[in-house]
Amino acid sequence: MHLTGRLLTTAAAVSAVIAAGLSTVPPAAAAASASCPSVWKAVRKVAVRRPAWNEGPVATTRSPVMRYLRRGERVTTCTVAVGRGGWPDYRECGCGSLWREAPRGQVPARCLEPT
Repeated sequence: MHLTGRLLTTAAAVSAVIAAGLSTVPPAAAAASASCPSVWKAVRKVAVRRPAWNEGPVATTRSPVMRYLRRGERVTTCTVAVGRGGWPDYRECGCGSLWREAPRGQVPARCLEPT
């Protein structure tokens, strides 16, 4: 009986600590999720591509062009998509497979610079 009481007390203490940890959100995480201050500028005219239905979540060089970013046009983007190698690799603005999310599609990451 004494051992059962001690186990129940320990279990209650552990669940209280877990509940307290889950209910608090770190201030940095709350601030980061509130808004995205990451503004980028296009270094040249570049195509904004959206992945086709059969390409998965990352655009490729064969993805349809939705629009073009003009040189100097600013976009707010916080998300980077990583290509899978092969066709997702782009040659514009240097080689690479990182794509930044932009309005209505994705843009090669090297074609954008932080402002």
